[in-house]
Amino acid sequence: MELTEYRERFPILRDTTYLINHSLGAMPAAAEERMLEYARMWKERGIRAWGEGWWEMPMTVGDQVGRIIGAPPGSTVMHQNVAVAEAIIVSCFRPVDPHRNRVVYEEGNFPSVRYLYQAQPELDVVVVEDDAAIVEAIDERTLLVPITHVLFKTAEIQEVAAIVHRAHEVGAHVVLDAYQSAGIVPLDVAALNVDFAVGGSVKWLCGGPGNGWLYVRPDLAEVLEPTLVGWQAHARPFGFEPELEYADGGARFLTGTPNVPALYAATAGYDLIEEIGVDRIRGNSVRQTQLLIELLDEAGFEVGSPRNADRRGGTVTVRTPEFEAVHKELSERRILCDFRPDAGLRLGPHYYNTEDELRHVVSQITEIVETGAYERHLGATARF
Repeated sequence: MELTEYRERFPILRDTTYLINHSLGAMPAAAEERMLEYARMWKERGIRAWGEGWWEMPMTVGDQVGRIIGAPPGSTVMHQNVAVAEAIIVSCFRPVDPHRNRVVYEEGNFPSVRYLYQAQPELDVVVVEDDAAIVEAIDERTLLVPITHVLFKTAEIQEVAAIVHRAHEVGAHVVLDAYQSAGIVPLDVAALNVDFAVGGSVKWLCGGPGNGWLYVRPDLAEVLEPTLVGWQAHARPFGFEPELEYADGGARFLTGTPNVPALYAATAGYDLIEEIGVDRIRGNSVRQTQLLIELLDEAGFEVGSPRNADRRGGTVTVRTPEFEAVHKELSERRILCDFRPDAGLRLGPHYYNTEDELRHVVSQITEIVETGAYERHLGATARF
């Protein structure tokens, strides 16, 4: 099946040129059907729905994510977002040893992750320039190394293996944020031997909001004891026992009652990723992003993403004059992309986008800049 044949499964593609998949992947039509199934279960089965699948969904849906990221069964669990997932990781190391309290990450890390570690008074946060500098900064004082697989501003793929090797040399733990890679860049968390991995479904997985995930390396899952827990993390949650006894494996990293509607919605996007395969999606993505770079070069714009495909994720960033205003004009022309400060416009095609769409967006950017059509938007603000 040709990848463009999947277009009919994404209703928004009928009305827009959708190149914002690095921010919010297009909704599969099947997600609406899954949400209706959730409503039907609640309406018709009521309390019985918990025993008919709802209760296990943070694990069963987590296993589906696990298959996409190379994680063994039972090692990936679902949460609301990455901030919650990483807070659970931090809680495993309390009280923090004052002789091993350092957290090392790079300047390009996503703000939500940075804010979490900055807010922990017992942690000593060290911020460095790039992935090579992370390796150099890790020492015996390092506790956690929360790194990003693909940087959100530039789409640069990071050298994860070298960081993991150095961290493990000194007894530190690596937390890999795969939000901008899962579903578009092949990932095998078991082969990389990362201690933890986190991510979400809003972007390339096309799973919608409310679906963060947390992978814990199986050997660590048997010995770590998170202090941010809830009743799903108990060995016998329906025993309603007054004292905590941790569940085995990944289940001990759960918290309270799960976000069942979001989990229903997510599986439609995951199903398609599994059906197509990340390797095939990656090959198509490399061709698409290379074409975008060539078109933007021909138009005379400055490309900010890596030109080496081995170091480039699924997004191409491009600087134009007044790119925030250009973004606004593109939106009014039903071309959906976004921008980030100091980076420019971000264009993120996925497997259901066509080459004609890529040519169209570059021609529109060129026309907007050359004619000054963006000028009527100067001073306006936009978030997406």
